[in-house]
Amino acid sequence: MNIAPLTSPADIDTSHIPVEDLAGNKHLTKQQKIHEASRQFEAIMLQQILSEMQKPVINSEFTDDSTAAGIYQDYMTSALAQSMSKTDSLGFAKIFEQQLSPHPSKPNPHASERPSENSADKKTGSVLISHP
Repeated sequence: MNIAPLTSPADIDTSHIPVEDLAGNKHLTKQQKIHEASRQFEAIMLQQILSEMQKPVINSEFTDDSTAAGIYQDYMTSALAQSMSKTDSLGFAKIFEQQLSPHPSKPNPHASERPSENSADKKTGSVLISHP
């Protein structure tokens, strides 16, 4: 008896999976793992950018330097970065995904051709001479 899964692999929400658990997850395809790792890397980059942007240039009586304020600020920055990365609007994750995805190798039509003896190289005009 063959029972179909309730959801297709493309419908799985991967955003709750920690990045360190992606590689060993048997329920995800390689492309889903690459997509989620790219999205989470984008979120980390955004978090770094946002945290630098939120640093005050001039300290004043209105800036709160308490530990609680720092924890709250870090939590809000992280949540904002995660939210922004899920929208796919910046494009960093798409670029990372393209770089990490395997590209099908194109067959080289000239790979099987061997230069004949004394054949001329068309690019440089040099002559290839083979020696026994």
